[in-house]
Amino acid sequence: MGEFSEKKETCGTVCLKYLPEVVTGVHCSQLAGLAVMAVGIWTVALKSDYISLLASGTYMATAYILVVAGVVVMVTGVLGCCATFKERRNLLRLYFMLLLLIFLLEVIAGVLAYVYYQQLNTELKESLKDIMTKRYHQPGHGGVTSAVDKLQQEFHCCGSNNSQDWRDSEWIRSGEAGGRVVPDSCCKTVVAGCGQRDHASNIYKVEGGCITKLETFVQEHLRVIGAVGIGVACVQVFGMIFTCCLYRSLKLEHY
Repeated sequence: MGEFSEKKETCGTVCLKYLPEVVTGVHCSQLAGLAVMAVGIWTVALKSDYISLLASGTYMATAYILVVAGVVVMVTGVLGCCATFKERRNLLRLYFMLLLLIFLLEVIAGVLAYVYYQQLNTELKESLKDIMTKRYHQPGHGGVTSAVDKLQQEFHCCGSNNSQDWRDSEWIRSGEAGGRVVPDSCCKTVVAGCGQRDHASNIYKVEGGCITKLETFVQEHLRVIGAVGIGVACVQVFGMIFTCCLYRSLKLEHY
């Protein structure tokens, strides 16, 4: 009876021994989860206005991966506490697997952001002009129309490469444009029908057009996504190392 009591007491000291590390680790994990979710939600909710102008879905995919990883991180922190306080090695194994899953998700998000960062210029050169000229003010493409108008007004640009791109617009050629040669959103002061005159005093004529503005905008956010993804992945590595040490200590104590 005394031997059993001594063994139980010895096992119980593991939790007390690692309590500061567990609490610190959980707090770090929760903060990392909040940071990941915040960046993912921020990207999806506030920085997705121009998604319809991108040919690839990679940009949004990285954001959704961050949101999912953030949710898993939050749940995993609670599981880590339970596994430690209850001295359950099977829960620690599950905790380790979840940390590994988070690590892989974050690495994938970081790699996708980096790869897309490198490919973005080529993609925009190949697709942005077609998207703007063939879908602007066309049935079923209201999202593109709104995105183009916002892009041109927010970044003070006109056309993919320059204002001459709008000469190839199906909307301009159809006659539905009401005599406009560029959309009204190209104008420095937007009033109905202002796009009928494409003089430099009336519309934005920026070197490089909207393509350079959109590329810079997306690349800035890809850098944030990539940095957060890789940063949190590093945090999970420390979590996995700590979990392995704790698992080994619990195993030794039980024997």
